[in-house]
Amino acid sequence: MSEPQGSEGTTQRLPVIEREPAREAAYGPPPSGQDGDQGRFWSARRVPAGIVALLILAVAGLFLYDVAAVRAHRPAMGWRRELAHQLASRPLDDTWVLVGAAVAAVLGLWLIVLAVTPGLRGVLPMRRTQVDVRAGLHREAAALVLRDRAMDVAGIQSVRVRMRRTRADVYAVSHFRDLDEVRADLDATITDAIRGLGLVHPPAPAVHVRRLGRKG
Repeated sequence: MSEPQGSEGTTQRLPVIEREPAREAAYGPPPSGQDGDQGRFWSARRVPAGIVALLILAVAGLFLYDVAAVRAHRPAMGWRRELAHQLASRPLDDTWVLVGAAVAAVLGLWLIVLAVTPGLRGVLPMRRTQVDVRAGLHREAAALVLRDRAMDVAGIQSVRVRMRRTRADVYAVSHFRDLDEVRADLDATITDAIRGLGLVHPPAPAVHVRRLGRKG
């Protein structure tokens, strides 16, 4: 038998590629102070802003057109003459004056409320794991997650979840097992599920369990 040439008594060591240590996943709690200033998501208010802008544009356009017509030695519009006459002749305690003032006040308060409130009540802010990333969870999606977790509890026949900002109402129907045991297991499951949602302000669970009455 012949031996392979050029390899007698020589053993080469294969290069060893050192693996980098695995980085720990950043799934722990966020650094202190990161989620303390997170409020609700602000709405763009496109529809109210668009309506108000169109109304202001239409009224301003009419007034500018009428002023330009008067400057061009044309008679003013009848509605503006009538409006000026009514404002000059009607007393302040007139019914139509009070109604117009009330409508203007209500409209102004509505616009102020829209300007200073964030809106988007259906989006729940989540805790930040990255400084430059902000996430939110819709209430319907959060309620669906809680419902799916609740259906895993033994003895649960059906579940209805109503998700609010500060409370999660869970209405369940049990068809076997003791109600107290089912309620305790369901309360623990819902509490753990809410904690797993990662919300800035987790809602308090309110669990209600009942059993359907016998038919007939």
